[in-house]
Amino acid sequence: MEIEENAALVVIDVQKGFEDEGFWGRRDNPDAEGNMAALLDRWQETGRPVVFVRHDSVRPGSPLETGSEGNAFKDFVEERRGQGRGPELLVTKSVNSAFYGEPDLDAWLKGSGVGQVVVVGIQTNMCNETTARMGGNLGYDVLFALDAMHTFDLAGPFGWTSTAEELTRATAVSLHGGQFARVVTTEDVLKGTSAR
Repeated sequence: MEIEENAALVVIDVQKGFEDEGFWGRRDNPDAEGNMAALLDRWQETGRPVVFVRHDSVRPGSPLETGSEGNAFKDFVEERRGQGRGPELLVTKSVNSAFYGEPDLDAWLKGSGVGQVVVVGIQTNMCNETTARMGGNLGYDVLFALDAMHTFDLAGPFGWTSTAEELTRATAVSLHGGQFARVVTTEDVLKGTSAR
């Protein structure tokens, strides 16, 4: 797999509020943060662009509510902001897709000549999936690094529930099978990058 020299790493909603197990419930993939950090380090070492996306929730009481401690990026992300050799962008949003945030992500990527994006972050089947679908619709080559993200168990209609692992698998099948994105691993992506 070849990762383009200017591929953008889109790091979605890696915020402290997602550590509130009492609110979100059980999560999957305990290796997610380590894999995100490895990709961030590689992007910053190679001077590729990084987009940090923050969810500014407008719902009162949300762990991600604007101005709350949970709204802040997790420490391993915050410590890496501004440390790379390449361009960086901070996008804030209050909906699922990073393409509906401020500033305009699509305009920034196109203005920078970026055609390939790698999606990582939280949650797999929510903001990550929505951003990947929109990216595919907008014509980007979207790589969805499945082991560099996580999600939570979820209750749905009719008394149905799905575990985080089931949701992750369903998201991967929908995105990859539906050709919205290529579902890959952190190792795949790291092998496709090289120092510049």
